[in-house]
Order: sequence, then C-alpha cells, then structure tokens
Amino acid sequence: MNQIDLVSEFKKGLTALRNGQPHSAIAHLRQALTNDKNNPFCLSYYGLALARAKHNWAMAEASCLAALRMKRNQPYLYLNLAEVYRRAGEVEDALSTLYNGLQFTQWDPLLVRALEELGIRRSPVLTFLDRKNFLNRQLGRLRHRFEDQGKVSALEKLRTARS
Repeated sequence: MNQIDLVSEFKKGLTALRNGQPHSAIAHLRQALTNDKNNPFCLSYYGLALARAKHNWAMAEASCLAALRMKRNQPYLYLNLAEVYRRAGEVEDALSTLYNGLQFTQWDPLLVRALEELGIRRSPVLTFLDRKNFLNRQLGRLRHRFEDQGKVSALEKLRTARS
C-alpha cells in the first residue's frame, strides 16, 4: 500500500469517527496501521475508535499511550487519551492527561478548552474520606452553593501562574 492509500484510509477512518460510525472507523484505521505502525495519529485514533465502538478500554488506552510516547507535543493525542479515560468513567485520569499535555504542548488552546469542558475538580471537603463518600458529596454541594461567585476559577489560577 502506498502513502496516498494510507492517507486515504486514515481520512476515511476520521470521517467515520466524526459521523458516529466507530466500527467503520476501526476497519479503516486498522488498514492504515497495518502498513504504518509508527504513525502516532493512526494509533491514537484507532484507540479512540476502539473505545467508542467496543468499549475495549485496555487496548484503547494502550494504543493512545503508545502514540503519546512517539509524539508528546501533539494536543490531539492527549485529547484522544482523555476521551478514552472519560468514556471509561476515569475522569480524574482524563484531567491528569490534559494537565500533563499542557506542559508538552505549551498550553495549547485545545487542551485548555477541553479542561474547561471537563471541569476542574477541587479537593474533597473531607480529604480523609473518598470523594464519592456521602458526606463529601453533601458538603461539596453546600460549599458550591455558598461559595463566592466572584472567586477566580482553578483554571484561571493556572493561567495566571503560567504567566
């Protein structure tokens, strides 16, 4: 398979992902990967397609992590891994991935926007209890209800610290 066919298969895979057809995307991205195993973008989007279609979290995570090891400065690779974690219910891992990506991508706006959408979580009110504990959940709701609306968000604090 020549380079033009690889690019064509990759584009078909991306289009299928965008159109909500992850099973089709897997086939196209697998075809591209069989001929270019060292392409981090094919590997990362293949992992994302696996997560969306088959909920194969372990293989999806492994593919996305392998892609990140190849190319650390690409924000889309961090976004894909974060989405895999988010779909698997691992929101804290998704946040951690996006935070780590900020340092390697020089605060890429895509990652900042993804962090804003995902939400920045504050520490639990009672740190010695699990975040999901009933008391922490209720006290967190109270804290949120009574907090001062004029306070700077955690992401804004990160931005100012960066400057």
